[in-house]
Amino acid sequence: MGWLRALKDTARAAVTVERRRLEPLVALRAAAGLALVIGAGLALLGPGAAASSAFGAFMAAVATFQQSWRPRPVLALASGLTLAVSTFLGYLVGSADLGLFLPMLAVWAFGAGLLWAAGPTAGMIASGNVAIMLVTVTLPTSVPQAAGHAAMIAAGGVVQALLIVLFPVRRWGAQRDALADALAAEADYARRLRHDPVCAFDPVPLMKARDAAAVTVRQARRRPAELHGARGLAEKIRPVLASLADPAVGAPAEGPGRDRVRALLDAAGTVLDAAAHAIRHGDPVRLPGPALEVLKAPDPPEVLRGAPLRAARRLAALLEDVLETAEPGTGRTADPGEARLRPAVPALVPLVLKAVRAELRPDSPVLRHAVRVTGAACAGYLLGQALPFGHGYWAPMTSVMVMRPDFTQTWSRAVARFAGTLVGVGAATGVVQLFHPGTYLSGLLAVVSAGLMYALMRTGYAVTQVFVSAYVVFLLGMGGVGWDQTVPDRIALTLVGGVLAMLAYAVYPAWETPRLRTRLADWLAADGRYAAAVLGPYADPAGARREEVRKALLAARDARIAWQEALARAEGEPVRHRGLSRAAADGAGEAVAAFGRGAMLLEAHLPDRAHDPVPGAAELAEALRGATAAGATAVRERRVPEWEQVRALLDGGNRLPESGVVRQAAERLLDSLDEVAQALRP
Repeated sequence: MGWLRALKDTARAAVTVERRRLEPLVALRAAAGLALVIGAGLALLGPGAAASSAFGAFMAAVATFQQSWRPRPVLALASGLTLAVSTFLGYLVGSADLGLFLPMLAVWAFGAGLLWAAGPTAGMIASGNVAIMLVTVTLPTSVPQAAGHAAMIAAGGVVQALLIVLFPVRRWGAQRDALADALAAEADYARRLRHDPVCAFDPVPLMKARDAAAVTVRQARRRPAELHGARGLAEKIRPVLASLADPAVGAPAEGPGRDRVRALLDAAGTVLDAAAHAIRHGDPVRLPGPALEVLKAPDPPEVLRGAPLRAARRLAALLEDVLETAEPGTGRTADPGEARLRPAVPALVPLVLKAVRAELRPDSPVLRHAVRVTGAACAGYLLGQALPFGHGYWAPMTSVMVMRPDFTQTWSRAVARFAGTLVGVGAATGVVQLFHPGTYLSGLLAVVSAGLMYALMRTGYAVTQVFVSAYVVFLLGMGGVGWDQTVPDRIALTLVGGVLAMLAYAVYPAWETPRLRTRLADWLAADGRYAAAVLGPYADPAGARREEVRKALLAARDARIAWQEALARAEGEPVRHRGLSRAAADGAGEAVAAFGRGAMLLEAHLPDRAHDPVPGAAELAEALRGATAAGATAVRERRVPEWEQVRALLDGGNRLPESGVVRQAAERLLDSLDEVAQALRP
């Protein structure tokens, strides 16, 4: 993709308004916290203190809207307290010597960029710290006053946290949605299998549900019963659905057996949808009677037999467990010792440091992002001081807030911020010029603008910036700053900051396109380890360690998601392919996904511990593990991988039975590997 098309696509994405489910009660609570802080500040301490506390309350509420499974009060407190520390230290250094403030800004910006290694929520909070430090360092006039500003900012975060605790909105709502989305995705998968027996399944909903299931010890004791156990059942259902539908190991492609399978898949979709609805809303499960009748109907031997019959019976048993688990108020409680525990905030420090240290390498996208943020922030600060505008901090603040570790988000957010600023500042300026609101009315308008921003935050960054810009205009008007002193400066410096962010990425990029081969190789090797782990119980049913299969599956999913995210980022980059064209990437990705699906079909029929070992399964597992590892090396080195070791085992001398699930799956695994090689062939 060329630069012109890339810029056009990112600009279009920047101003796109998405239709997303709104959370009006959550937005109202956040706006109420902001109103409480501003009102108390105006009544007791004056406009300056009210503006400081508003910064803390505003950013603390923004933090609670981020995609994080950590409790929302913790996010509000973390945002408010770190903002207070950044503000106070920034003033101490900046008031002592403006020449020292620039090195401190560089250190803060570099640290904020590195914190993206800990996740987008940490990166957003850290970026907000740098941005607000640039603003609030200009407000106090003495050290005691700076301490007061910092205390008010911290108080704003505390107020938002208290409101979340005192007025919870839809407890466990995010966790309910994640689990319900996973079940709904499987319901959709079951229905698609009726028409396409080998259709693909995206594991992202299951992975999100797994992340959402991690809780603190305190949360584990309070978690609703219906949120404990259903995810594990959903994980077991997916391979059973696939194996039942696939003609290679399931029912025949045509005939009474296929009709029975289609009816079972449709009933499974109905059951999973009913369970998803019950979990999402906390309501009793309402299941149509015909679905239960289909699941409980007997299967005559002439319709289903062998592996398909076992899969049908297992599916019915799993769906019955899902219905029981999804029913609220069952009285079942989870043992905290059995839950996936999320580390407490103090325990996160060494984990974050470890993640940051892992990114301290020249080819790290996070390290490059940190360098870009540092350069843009410092350059923006110097330009803001040199240009004949007031409020020079707006340029570096814009750069810090729009920059992200990837190209598409950085450029689209820069365009969206300028467009939103232009509209928001223009509308707010018109209101100020027409009505000349006083201090309290300006404060009210600021709260309304912030409330609309909270409500529409999910619809797009451009929409958000319209109301953020209006909020800043009204907040400054509350403090007595005239619109004519701020609006032209803000528009010009926002443009400067956005251009700096764009130039920083163009000058020092971190393109994903050249790393596509590495991502594909990692996924191939992870799928090979998963297939080998699945074959382990076939080779030694009595001594098999089923947890190794689960561990390998999760690693394969992580590698697949990393590949998909990299491919999505590469699509918008103005970079020619370097060794992996779009057609090769698509073909190889589909083949590796088919290989993983073949391993999943084997997992659906894992033998019990009393089963006899399958001859040749151990040799096949070792061959797959070695061949995919060698193939991954070949992909990284831009060579076409070969699978002669696996082919030799299947074509001659292998002790695998001539029929059965393992033989059929092994042949399909080899076919998928051949498709990988064909896709990568020049």
